[in-house]
Amino acid sequence: MAHPPSETDESMKNKVRLAYLVSHPIQYQAPLLRRIAQEPDIDLTVFFGSDFSVRGYKDEGFGVGVKWDVPLLDGYRHEFLPALRDNATASITSPLSHGILSRLKGRRGEAAFDVLWVHGYSTLNALHGMVAAKSLGIPVLLRAESWLEDRSRSGGTLAAKRFFFSGLKNLVDGILPIGTLNTAYWRHYFGEDFPLFLMPYAVDNEYFQKRSAEAVPRRGELQQELNLDPSRPVILFASKLQTRKRCEDLIEAYKRLAPSPGVEPHPYLVIVGDGEERVALETQAAASGLNGIRFCGFRNQSELPRFFDLASVFVLPSRHEPWGLIVNEVMNAGRAVIVSDDVGSQPDLITEGVEGCVFPAGDVGALTDALRKVLATPETPRLMGEKALERIKSWSFDEDVRGLRRAIAAVTHKIEA
Repeated sequence: MAHPPSETDESMKNKVRLAYLVSHPIQYQAPLLRRIAQEPDIDLTVFFGSDFSVRGYKDEGFGVGVKWDVPLLDGYRHEFLPALRDNATASITSPLSHGILSRLKGRRGEAAFDVLWVHGYSTLNALHGMVAAKSLGIPVLLRAESWLEDRSRSGGTLAAKRFFFSGLKNLVDGILPIGTLNTAYWRHYFGEDFPLFLMPYAVDNEYFQKRSAEAVPRRGELQQELNLDPSRPVILFASKLQTRKRCEDLIEAYKRLAPSPGVEPHPYLVIVGDGEERVALETQAAASGLNGIRFCGFRNQSELPRFFDLASVFVLPSRHEPWGLIVNEVMNAGRAVIVSDDVGSQPDLITEGVEGCVFPAGDVGALTDALRKVLATPETPRLMGEKALERIKSWSFDEDVRGLRRAIAAVTHKIEA
């Protein structure tokens, strides 16, 4: 078990002691935590509420057992808090842990950390951590995914939310927004003057670029496995097969690409993922009578770049998508992207007609038009993919670290931004 650093440790004198509280090890976050741990003047300790993602679990969205094939715990100091409740899911009441106050306090009864960074605000664990930090005089930084238009809410719910945020504001010293829509969210609830430090929602760009490049020589193997004609373009969907992901809209739009009844669309449609909607989607695909649709099931993170490499264009037609990190991943493969306007990453990553296309969520006709636009010529998706790769290079872990450093410098005055 890892312990907070001793305040008498000589090596700590010129470092800021950063605690990070999060529900469980997350495949997207692990490489970022390793990157932060490399900062010479930041001493990072991560506190997890559960280890279920390391042990393996049944993901409710994918509907299958999941054990990630990328390292989740290497390269940074971490500790699992003792569990009061852990049902292998992340929710308001699970995991529920104890011990964060004693960990933040340390052995001498004084604050053992200079700042606490918390992921999310709507769980008992997160709130417990923030209250514990404030009781010790430790400033709190908060990062979360929400945006204002992600779903409709009643007037009563909105009133309750405003009341909740009036109290939450007193527990937080700085916000780490992940992008444009998330920034607007915090400005709405916390006001224009509240300290915000952009910490972009990024993935390990270097990893996905490297894996995508490695996939190129083996492209033929996957084409053969899926029985694909290499001369035909590929439309790719890769996400959980849930209602809100709207894969049924993509299948319907794909059907409309057929030049005439009884004629196959020229592209293929490759669907990667699993979940509650899979049977319904397979039934929809079978009813179409088309032979160009492939269901590939759940694929682990290290496998996805092979499918990115295969694609001409990637489509995420979701409703209520807080961000959609899969968009970041596929852009690192230099692929054109089509997203709905309900995907949170869209304002920051996808400009209409540049890196791809944007369409109104649920509008199958507009999605069909977007597919036709991107696939109009073989050159169109290639050029859009080049723009996508160029764009994602500046939405990186380096930007994350810069934002985090600015926040830490502002609330502790112990390091330079």
